[in-house]
Amino acid sequence: MLRNITPGTASRLTIVDHHETYGRHILQRHIQKIDILKCLDLGCGDGEDLLIVKQHHTNAQCIGIDYGSWNFEKLIQMGINPISVNIENQSLPFNDESIDFIIANQVLEHTKEIFWINHEIFRTLRIGGYLYLGVPNVLSFHNRLLGLFGVHPTSAKLISAHVRVFSKNDTISFYKNIAGRFTHIEKFSGSQFYPFPKKIARSLSNVLPSLAFSIFFLIRKTEDYKAEFIDWLIKTPLETNFFTGENNNSSF
Repeated sequence: MLRNITPGTASRLTIVDHHETYGRHILQRHIQKIDILKCLDLGCGDGEDLLIVKQHHTNAQCIGIDYGSWNFEKLIQMGINPISVNIENQSLPFNDESIDFIIANQVLEHTKEIFWINHEIFRTLRIGGYLYLGVPNVLSFHNRLLGLFGVHPTSAKLISAHVRVFSKNDTISFYKNIAGRFTHIEKFSGSQFYPFPKKIARSLSNVLPSLAFSIFFLIRKTEDYKAEFIDWLIKTPLETNFFTGENNNSSF
């Protein structure tokens, strides 16, 4: 039931299907009803999410963003255009309102610069386009149980690669307060439910998505973006040196 691992690198549970963490069945369900000609995946890894997009939108241009080039050859063979970008301090190399669908699945928990990243997402996303956001849930069922016994959440260990935590209400509050004028959260879903195997986990995630291990948001851009994520840092000073752009890297 348990396996030996390096702490902070993977789950020790052997009875769960770890692919459920990425919620790709949810992505597949959403994209069937969306027109996609140009799709961008932030932190694309080996391109599994983009492959799903290509299966349903054969003519779509699929672009994979990552900070390293270790998967580039594989991605090119799959018909995906790979680009190396550090999304925390570089601009995305695309024009304003030029992307139909942006995927950020299990990547934002690895980042500090959430304001800059969202600035670039909504700058490049067209009006009517979508952000598909997937993140670990610090308030999942198993994390809540662990907390009762003084055990740290598995999705936020100091020894791991994760530097941020997310939950349903806090994520909704973030986008409502900063991006409420120009976005609408159309769908909320959950996937993976520790410590249960796939069949049970999927059923529980469907009924209790806010308690699932991973939570997913389908966010539609409804109006033009006017740099609200950067302006928020200026209007609401925070005691962290968040990055606000190449020519405006100030501490707040």
